Amino acid sequence: MRGKMKWFNEEKDHGYIETEEGERLYIPGTGFAGGQRLRGRCAGLEVEFTIVGDNGTRQASECVLVDEANPPRARRRHRASR
Repeated sequence: MRGKMKWFNEEKDHGYIETEEGERLYIPGTGFAGGQRLRGRCAGLEVEFTIVGDNGTRQASECVLVDEANPPRARRRHRASR
């Protein structure tokens, strides 16, 4: 299944993913494949994952990044010459 990262807190070691259907799933730090936890800004990054648990306790597991490109940086603004 595919979705996008909403956020991941490195200190608390958990975060949330939004599925393509709009469902919000919890992901613990152990839910990333190969122990590859996300670092830094991750909001909006596309991920693939599986869903584990039943309807009451569904969460993401075996999560991997689809696009490993870094999020775009803010543009640098130049002052106009006066």
